[in-house]
Amino acid sequence: MSKQRILSGVQPTGNLHLGNYIGAIRNWVEGQNQYENYFCVVDLHAITVPHNPATLAADSYTIAALYLACGIDLTYSTIFVQSHISAHSELAWLLNCITPLNWLQDMIQFKEKAVKQGENVGTGLLDYPVLMAADILLYQADKVPVGEDQKQHLELTRDIAVRLNHQFGNGQTILKLPEPLIRKEGARVMSLTDGTKKMSKSDPSELSRINLLDTKEAIAKKIKRCKTDPVRGLEFDNPERPECHNLLTLYMLLSGKSKSDVAAECQDMGWGQFKPLLTETVIQALQPIQEKYDRIMASKGYLESVLREGRQKAEAIANQTLAEVKAALGYSQPL
Repeated sequence: MSKQRILSGVQPTGNLHLGNYIGAIRNWVEGQNQYENYFCVVDLHAITVPHNPATLAADSYTIAALYLACGIDLTYSTIFVQSHISAHSELAWLLNCITPLNWLQDMIQFKEKAVKQGENVGTGLLDYPVLMAADILLYQADKVPVGEDQKQHLELTRDIAVRLNHQFGNGQTILKLPEPLIRKEGARVMSLTDGTKKMSKSDPSELSRINLLDTKEAIAKKIKRCKTDPVRGLEFDNPERPECHNLLTLYMLLSGKSKSDVAAECQDMGWGQFKPLLTETVIQALQPIQEKYDRIMASKGYLESVLREGRQKAEAIANQTLAEVKAALGYSQPL
């Protein structure tokens, strides 16, 4: 029996942080031998907000190298860059033409990000979910690892697939309906400066996140200055102490200890005792990732070969799906 297929990706905008690692990539690594995995660097999504063209290509290679450094195994997984496969853009256009505008206008993330960009908000930001749908549907993915904030986008992907299958499938299933793969524990890592907000690459403050490639000194500085409260004794799940819950959760997930063990260990601690403990735990957890990343980046030829082989493998599947969609829509075959 063939394995179910997974598709997921991360934007090459800024460095990956602990939220990306704990909430996504580490879960990919832990479950990758159970699935047929396709992990892309979604650089087309990166330009839906203002970006630096001088660093986009280099950032894409950095993300691909971090995938490998975090433990993505090419025995089970394929790594590629989204823009290297033109089928992503082409299918996105085709899906645009069957997606009602009001579906996109109702997307929560668009509303939130559009407010920040004001009158300069681009069409790409509105259309982001259709491109995401194209990414997923091209590979006929069975499951998509998503955070809670991405569930609405996956629901839209399913709606688009249902619409195309119904209108143009003639009783056949052209596009598979993907299911969400959500891990509750640690799925949302919160900001170091505000325990009620998700850790994000778009936060203007570097102190809000710990990046996977941060130096020991930077990690120590960020944890030392992170937001806490005046209460002695640390505890999980107190809604009035979101920062306390977040920092304990980070310690639990990176140390590998159980929630009950961490609760017992830290129940009588003050922040002056806990912060150095968390600092050392984070540094130890990231050290092997950083060392492997340095080795990969020192061998550019190896990374290029990984992405070249990944593109060839992914492109074969993507082009087949695209051809089936185009045929259903009535397009002629190229002569």
